[in-house]
Amino acid sequence: MHNAELTALASTVQRHATPDKVVNTPVPELKLSCFTAPTEMTSLVYEPCLCLIVQGSKEVLLASESYRMDPAQFLLVSVDLPVDARVLEATADQPYVGVQISLDPRVVGELLAEGTTVSAPAPSERGLAVTSVEPPLLNAVTRLVDLLDAPADLRPLAPLVLREITHRMLTGPQGLRLRQIALAGAPAYRIARAIRWLKGHFADPLRIESLADQVGMSSSSFHQHFKNVTAMTPLQYQKRMRLQEARNLMLGEKLEAAEAAFRVGYESPSQFSREYRRMFGAPPRQDITALNTEYAT
Repeated sequence: MHNAELTALASTVQRHATPDKVVNTPVPELKLSCFTAPTEMTSLVYEPCLCLIVQGSKEVLLASESYRMDPAQFLLVSVDLPVDARVLEATADQPYVGVQISLDPRVVGELLAEGTTVSAPAPSERGLAVTSVEPPLLNAVTRLVDLLDAPADLRPLAPLVLREITHRMLTGPQGLRLRQIALAGAPAYRIARAIRWLKGHFADPLRIESLADQVGMSSSSFHQHFKNVTAMTPLQYQKRMRLQEARNLMLGEKLEAAEAAFRVGYESPSQFSREYRRMFGAPPRQDITALNTEYAT
């Protein structure tokens, strides 16, 4: 059953995709990918989303952890996470095909308030996981993509299908990960709040005690749960966000390395250069690659 539905979904995605790019669609929450060859590792920041592999395979690195996704598997991301990603298997005849669907934490909260049943709370878990797709979820994703062939139906029906997809995620094997970010008081909910603050203030000095207090946790508990969710310490997370933003500034705005370093919060250009080289493997001024090559799904 999966094979036939995946084949049909791959065909629909390829009709609406652009080869070797990630494209937006008339549904703001929906992005499509189609790559005709394996890609280099690319750094990006995942926001809460579902990434379904329709054809081909992909690898995602979170800190030192590697996640491989094959057809009929999906990646769930429950909080903003800086990662590295690459397409592993793709050819012109059998391209990599992926679907990314943004998840709205507010909808997660609404569904929980309406009585969606999921398993009981547990300690904070990693904000990223790979799971085999179940038929109801695959069917809902397929119907969302199929709406691209029916423009008149997009506006009334897409929000309903997106809500169903969130419901399927909440009641599926990874439902706990989504529930944790929507339940006020849960450690993962507090960490999600801290991550949102870090994402908006990564250039500011980071005081762990102050941020822990802001989300209502002790410093030791904050460190533990932050690493449980992100696989990084808060300082490592901040550094990753700074370096990726600096890279975007150098590539997108053609800033010199020293100016980009200052803009993202570094006081020492030499420290920035060392840390950038360690992460990206090339001096900033030489790290010029295609801006549009974002392997987000």
